[in-house]
Amino acid sequence: MYTSIQRRLTRAHTLGLLDEIDSSSQKCTTGYYFTGETSDDIEDRIRKQVQESDVVAEILRSVTASKTGAVLFWGTQHKCLLIPPFPIKVSMHHPDIHIAPIQTMLRQDALISLVLIRLGEYNVATFRGETLLDHKHGTGLVHSRHKKGGSSQRRFERHREKQIEMFFTRVCQHVREKLEPLMREMDYLFYGGERNTIAGFRKQCTFLQRFDPYVVDRVLNVRRPNRSALTATISDVWCSELIEWTET
Repeated sequence: MYTSIQRRLTRAHTLGLLDEIDSSSQKCTTGYYFTGETSDDIEDRIRKQVQESDVVAEILRSVTASKTGAVLFWGTQHKCLLIPPFPIKVSMHHPDIHIAPIQTMLRQDALISLVLIRLGEYNVATFRGETLLDHKHGTGLVHSRHKKGGSSQRRFERHREKQIEMFFTRVCQHVREKLEPLMREMDYLFYGGERNTIAGFRKQCTFLQRFDPYVVDRVLNVRRPNRSALTATISDVWCSELIEWTET
């Protein structure tokens, strides 16, 4: 019988864990799973890697739910699934410990852009690794929702929709100014803020469709997209999720 514990690791702690696994003398297999695989293929590969059948279903759920793939280490000392911050691009199985692909991902100084937006405030930032290179922060007037009914509410809502449209237009211009020169260098693009606002903004700012291949499908939780939020936000970008199993 196995129980699992899930925790969140910073970039440094994840690299430390990988070094620990790599330096151990345990017998351990390694599986790399990416999001393009079918559920049946993933399950088949997990069953070949994991002998303990009672944990296969839980591992399968975690792998298929991940938007970036996963790396599974299964051995005498470490039984863990690592969900990385960026997409796994390889599908492979190794009979021994093989940390090179995930270690390379986490050690790279990737060029990462963030588009953080909530109604009335935005920030467009670019990092090399975790070092801030540039950012553009701004605000705009968007009234809160009107709770009264009748024709006055409808007029207010039309006025508010116009405010949102103007705000999105201005933000889109700044996004273009900041991101267009990075088109050939960018590694990843993240959106952060409120989901509905992000969806509306991406629908209006069609220029952003050119960056879809770089988008990591994870919305960052950002309450205020101001300058002071950037340090915590880029740290969150680099975090990995770890699930560990222990025998009980």
